[in-house]
Amino acid sequence: MTTPERPLRADATRNRGSLLAAAEAEFAERGLDASMADIARRAGVAKGTVFRHFATKEELIAAIVGGHFQELAAVARGLADAPDPGAALLEFLTVAAGGQAHHDLSFLQTITAGDSGVARLRDELHGCVEQLVGRARDAGAVRADVTGTDVWVLICAPVHATTYVTDPAPDLWRRYLAIIFDGLRPAGAHPLPGPAPDWP
Repeated sequence: MTTPERPLRADATRNRGSLLAAAEAEFAERGLDASMADIARRAGVAKGTVFRHFATKEELIAAIVGGHFQELAAVARGLADAPDPGAALLEFLTVAAGGQAHHDLSFLQTITAGDSGVARLRDELHGCVEQLVGRARDAGAVRADVTGTDVWVLICAPVHATTYVTDPAPDLWRRYLAIIFDGLRPAGAHPLPGPAPDWP
């Protein structure tokens, strides 16, 4: 379970940020085999510094995943009142996919399944996505039978699609995002089979 974070001094905040960036890079390269020692070495600090900020590897992973949820929620809130709801939803999906294209760390989410703090941040982001999708749906920019949970499921899809291509171009994910977003539009849409999944 994630404990509430205490305010950090400026230098401690910088150290924490460096550790999180180093951890993301290590996990992206090594997967879950990345060790705290590897992360400390990449960050240029002693291993004890890592443990002063994060008592366990699981706590570090929770901080990474929760931080990404917070960042995306901030993007979604910034777009919540955009004059063009369809463009706002597309911009959100573009930001989300672009971040994953840089470091696809979606596999870390399974490690945080039982973390209440991460679950709260995930639910907050889902609510923000629901709001963006609802506005786009009401404006006729996306089909009436698409839900926020449908779009949530698709957030990772553009980047995952490129993993099936040998030596993909850096921006190939944009092609698949365009295909996905065209599938969300109401023009030429056929009824979707089955109900949308429930949000847990």
